[in-house]
Amino acid sequence: MLQTIRNAWRVEDIRKKLIFMMFIILIFRLGNAVTVPFVDTYLLSAFFQEARGTMFGFLNTMSGSALEQATIFALSIQPYINASIIMQLLTIAIPALERMRKEGGEEGKKKIERITRYATIGIAALQGFAYYTMISNHNDHLGGSMLMPGAEGIFPAIVIVATFMTGSALLMWMGEQITEFGIGNGISIILFVSIVARFPHEIGQMIQRTIADPSTWLIHVLVLLGALAIIVLIVIVQNSERRIPVQYSKRVVGRKMYGGQSTHLPMKVNMSGVLPIIFAQSIASIPATIVMFVPQWQEGRLLQILSMPGIQQDGTHSLGIPYMLVYFLLIVFFSYFYSTVQFNPVEIANNLKKNGGFIPGFRAGKPTSEFIQKVLTKITLFGAIYLAIVAISPMVIGAISPVAAAAGITMGGTSIIIVVSVALETIKQLESQMLMRHYKGFLE
Repeated sequence: MLQTIRNAWRVEDIRKKLIFMMFIILIFRLGNAVTVPFVDTYLLSAFFQEARGTMFGFLNTMSGSALEQATIFALSIQPYINASIIMQLLTIAIPALERMRKEGGEEGKKKIERITRYATIGIAALQGFAYYTMISNHNDHLGGSMLMPGAEGIFPAIVIVATFMTGSALLMWMGEQITEFGIGNGISIILFVSIVARFPHEIGQMIQRTIADPSTWLIHVLVLLGALAIIVLIVIVQNSERRIPVQYSKRVVGRKMYGGQSTHLPMKVNMSGVLPIIFAQSIASIPATIVMFVPQWQEGRLLQILSMPGIQQDGTHSLGIPYMLVYFLLIVFFSYFYSTVQFNPVEIANNLKKNGGFIPGFRAGKPTSEFIQKVLTKITLFGAIYLAIVAISPMVIGAISPVAAAAGITMGGTSIIIVVSVALETIKQLESQMLMRHYKGFLE
């Protein structure tokens, strides 16, 4: 692997892409250190420390601690993810958008991307205003407003919301630049960096908790072993595929005979990758996030019912059963949604028929497409359940054990699967770049 990295670095095109990607990541990390004016970050950090087991704690992890520091990138890529979800659902629901995507060619694709960008800015403005409302009207024991003294008024509100909105738009643009000029999917790379940036802090806190309470060392060791087991499972499933045998009939063209060879149609077990996890988490977090932004709604058990499992701000231990149920169903839904979008059995069957290919035991045309659809449904169900189990198992453990919830285990499964999946996808893209230049890649 080290030799392959050295070989990749020697290729000028790949080296330029890697340097560009690292430059964008550096700007992203520097932006996470620039705080928004008028916000008392000390009180805000204290609030997020107590909200560790809540949805705010998870959103803070996804932003690389930018949310608790009120930096210009505090909203992270969540507005863009939400806008992408809305646009992809509308593309299926609205025939005009579907025609634009299918028949509009490159121009139609650009129009949809433009609409997604505008939607991202609108969602960022709404989330920025909700964030400002939360920090300006917070009325718990931390001392009321988390704004600096004298920062009340319309001007500070405009500055804070505009900064959050601009930071989210800039982050969206940076992700697109990585996708176009770097290696891998830019939005996934930014999310990967945000999560990995939290790992040293999380490990340090785990060590501190173990020193403060030596009786919890076994819990923390089991958490680490569980994380390693999840990584192994993710790598195995991500590289697994169902291979459907395909036979090509022989044909004579002039004096030469073509075809007759046997090959296979590969179908990934987890065809949609990490996107169902990201999108499901974004939607499942909306109700609890809205309640967190409105202090008056936090009274009673509403927040505890809507939140993920963990230790809440008032010290109570939330089981998070409604959240886990919704999260599970959303992961299954988005797994089927993306497998349907990415893999069209009818189109595959027609292409096989045009090229003289067929699946042994099935006639070309409709029987072939029905068989491919049946196989796709089965492997998508397996992939969806795999994603849901990996994401929810730590939550179930956190719901059962308050000690595990305090250790932040409820966030571990989702973070690990995002990090490992993005890393594998990026390595595969780097490997394809190497194979195009006659290098062996990472498989050696």
